[in-house]
Amino acid sequence: MQSKPSTVRRIADKPFHIDREQVREAAKKLSDGAVTQGYKGNREEVVSMLNDALATELVCVLRYKRHYFTASGLENEPIKAEFLQHAMEEEGHANQIAERIVQLNGEPDFNPRRLSERSHADYDDSSDIKSMIRANLLAERIAIEAYRQMIERIGDDDPTTRHLLISIMAKEEEHANDMSDLLD
Repeated sequence: MQSKPSTVRRIADKPFHIDREQVREAAKKLSDGAVTQGYKGNREEVVSMLNDALATELVCVLRYKRHYFTASGLENEPIKAEFLQHAMEEEGHANQIAERIVQLNGEPDFNPRRLSERSHADYDDSSDIKSMIRANLLAERIAIEAYRQMIERIGDDDPTTRHLLISIMAKEEEHANDMSDLLD
């Protein structure tokens, strides 16, 4: 059986060369920081999405911290430790997101008055441990879906933000799995 010649030109068939003129042009615009003219994303839209994700992460920190401090009983100490660990990891996500917003020449919005309206997940003040776990599982599932949608929207236009969101989403999936295990 004879194969047909490929009509798709492979990148490997053509030697790669850096566009030196474009690189030199990028070096001239120092005021743009990390954003070069080769950036293909919609910077304003990405910053807005990231600010909503920042709000979500901060609300999650507050929810996990509240659950950590208000869960009682010796039998709940391992669950409390899980809540505290998740709170610290969510805070790390918030820091990463805020840093990326700044890299994109945006301003991270930490305004407490607007956090809950921009957050994808809700704050929770449950008092029993099962309700706390359920609320955290629900919030993790919401965060996972929100990140999935953001990643899809960004596509290949902003690989740095895409990579950041994929890594955060992977951690949120671990958190959801942890909460699911605790419900069993």
